[in-house]
Amino acid sequence: MSEKRTVRIALIQGREQGSPAADLDYTIARIRKAATSGAQVVCTQELFNTPYFCRTQDAAPFDLAEPIPGVTTDALAAVAGELGIVIIASLFERRSPGVYHNTAAVMDADGCYLGKYRKMHIPQDPGFEEKFYFTPGDLGYKVWDTKFGKISVLICWDQWYPEAARLAALAGAEIIFYPTAIGWLAEEKAALGDAQHTAWETVQRGHAVANGCYVAAVNRTGTEGDIEFWGQSFVADFYGQIVERAPVTDEHILLADCDLKALEDMRRIWPFFRDRRIGSYGEISKRMID
Repeated sequence: MSEKRTVRIALIQGREQGSPAADLDYTIARIRKAATSGAQVVCTQELFNTPYFCRTQDAAPFDLAEPIPGVTTDALAAVAGELGIVIIASLFERRSPGVYHNTAAVMDADGCYLGKYRKMHIPQDPGFEEKFYFTPGDLGYKVWDTKFGKISVLICWDQWYPEAARLAALAGAEIIFYPTAIGWLAEEKAALGDAQHTAWETVQRGHAVANGCYVAAVNRTGTEGDIEFWGQSFVADFYGQIVERAPVTDEHILLADCDLKALEDMRRIWPFFRDRRIGSYGEISKRMID
């Protein structure tokens, strides 16, 4: 039997605490708690140190944006180095006046800042007015070879796009993390709530299967304005099985063990990458095939 190569990951599912400083303190405390439980890679929810300000269009929240790297990543890098863990943090990036991104930063276990990913797919829906705030990402789909494995980070709306997950996996990702802020609008929950959540979870489990990797989605919980975030952060393995799932309404540190040797073994017996007919996919880059 193959020897395990196991990585323990943690997802910090929380509520907004009222200020960036309070959110940072809250998150660092939970990162420390996760590390005491053996977590080696810890990921925050989307925009972890701000409210989900995209519920409306208002210029004031632009003041919440910050440079990356910057003060927050410096603080988290120090924690990562102290604890010997990898930290993934989702932040509101100020690139320049008028250009802002929804960005995830990665700090390795030695405290080094490895780089960032800028959210590529930007939604625009009632209660999710993200096109007003975020410029689409321009860094491509990133993979980092951390102390504990090869990871990629995609963000929320990216979850619905198999192309993004595929490109991350083709670049070597063993675990794809999805910091998330998704929930129910009050007027839709009764009619569509179950269907919306099922679609969200199912499409990501499909990414895990099709790409032979682990998928880790970390959502917010609690209510902000008219949005009830549905929590239920989860980790799915390469067969699409749910390894662990967090509750709907509770703040929660979700811990899951990812066996990267078993992942490699699975890719050998279900060799999806080997059997891809790459010469036949040229039209995938078109908007539509007319």
